[in-house]
Amino acid sequence: MQIPNNRFRNALREGQPQIGLWVGLADANAAEALAGCGFDWLLLDGEHAPNDVRSVLDQLRAVAPYPAHPVVRPVQADVALVKQYLDVGAQTLLIPMVDTPEQAALMVRAMRYAPEGIRGMGAALARASRWNQVEDYLNCANGEMCLLVQAETPLAMQNLQAIAATDGVDGVFFGPADLSASMGYRGQASHPAVQRAILEGIATVRAVGKAPGILMADRQLAQSYLDAGALFVAVGVDTTLLVRSATELARSFGRNSAPVPTRVPLAGGGNPY
Repeated sequence: MQIPNNRFRNALREGQPQIGLWVGLADANAAEALAGCGFDWLLLDGEHAPNDVRSVLDQLRAVAPYPAHPVVRPVQADVALVKQYLDVGAQTLLIPMVDTPEQAALMVRAMRYAPEGIRGMGAALARASRWNQVEDYLNCANGEMCLLVQAETPLAMQNLQAIAATDGVDGVFFGPADLSASMGYRGQASHPAVQRAILEGIATVRAVGKAPGILMADRQLAQSYLDAGALFVAVGVDTTLLVRSATELARSFGRNSAPVPTRVPLAGGGNPY
């Protein structure tokens, strides 16, 4: 058995734009349904969605037969979490809130076995090696890893060139929501100052030969980022698509969104209901 080639990373290195979808429903059936829709990659979100290592494992198995490449986002830049997600079979990670090249370099090392890195040895227990059935996994694994880091603060933007130039970083993702909030424009991802920072950031990342990425559900803005040189762009979020489509369907039959029930506290305190 051979180790899977990281087609997503290879496409980025060749300058081929990759269109993706954010997956936050934390459900293997939903992930599998979306895997057949034609996207190049799916982001399995462990930062803001209720995912853990086991639920991500289920989704990795569900999407494995399909062309869509799974990208896993841990809740934070944590060496131990990186080890666990790699062991269950993730080859591409998107690490949130990376503000310095030192943080980026640590994540590079976390994704690689020694002597190049510090990833713990435990392939016999790991789905990644198919429990030691992948031929020469230990010597092949480092070469198939893909590290994407998120720039979401003014400090990250200040250090952007150095972060992107870090050996082993394959791409830098701009988080419009967190970046706009940290710049003082909370909820205004389309603010001219935010847009200028992102477009300049895309140019900076491309200039050092790495792949810029972003999440943008506005189709016109998403296309503008692609035109500016972004190479991995998520163009929607599964939860938003579901709620929007369901709401539109209900309204087409004259129904409004259901009112949120009022929770009445129990007498003497305690939890509602």
